[in-house]
Amino acid sequence: MLPLPTSLYPSLVAALLYAVATLIQGLRLSRGARVDKRLLCGLGVAAVIAHAAALGSQLFTAHGLNLDFFTAASLIAAAVIALTLLACANLPVEVLLVLLYPLGVVTVLVAQFAPPGTVPQIDEEPGILAHILLSILAYGLFTIAVMQALLLLVQNHQLKHKHPAGLIRAFPPLQTMESLLFGFLWAGWILLSASLISGWLFLDNMFAQHLVHKTLLSCVAWVVFGVLLWGRHRLGWRGHMAIRWTLAGFCLLMLAYFGSKLVREYILHI
Repeated sequence: MLPLPTSLYPSLVAALLYAVATLIQGLRLSRGARVDKRLLCGLGVAAVIAHAAALGSQLFTAHGLNLDFFTAASLIAAAVIALTLLACANLPVEVLLVLLYPLGVVTVLVAQFAPPGTVPQIDEEPGILAHILLSILAYGLFTIAVMQALLLLVQNHQLKHKHPAGLIRAFPPLQTMESLLFGFLWAGWILLSASLISGWLFLDNMFAQHLVHKTLLSCVAWVVFGVLLWGRHRLGWRGHMAIRWTLAGFCLLMLAYFGSKLVREYILHI
């Protein structure tokens, strides 16, 4: 009988905690009631700890650092949830967790049970690790921003059609929601800038065949987010304009990272 992988039990515990927290928050929000923030965040912290324990054995293998498609997705999800929980200490962003906890459930289980991709061993030099960390944090903040944009879209729709009851009662005021969105966008854009700079400094060739699509799409996303932030500062962009640009930039980042990884690992097997 084959031994069970060491990441199995932490993965199952993390998925269970995320699911319980999602259920509690979903039921409360469906009634238009506020959730016990301490309970919600407490369950989230416990889930992230279990999630991190599972990732520890999935990432660090005898052959080096493993960042295949599903493990990378799980790592980014854990980082996104952890960042949101940290933000909850000072900002009214706990409503984001209703979207992020289910993401945690899916990614932790898929990383555990999906077949691994054909990913080469990653060089663990400090510069390369710094580039990876900056990329993950940038992607995490943009993920939070796009979740915020989706909730802002729901809030705009509810207010436009004069349905202020139910879910929208748990939302912060519209102006606060927009301010939070652009706060996350600024932080993500700064980290994406640092990630691109570190790539130029520490990678041998950012336009090598296996990196060229990722590099070009990331640069285009950087421009899109930069234009959005400029438009907010100079032209007062908000509402649907801001949401559309946020979604466009995020789609480019998804294609840059996950699109190229999916094709390389599960279609081309390189």
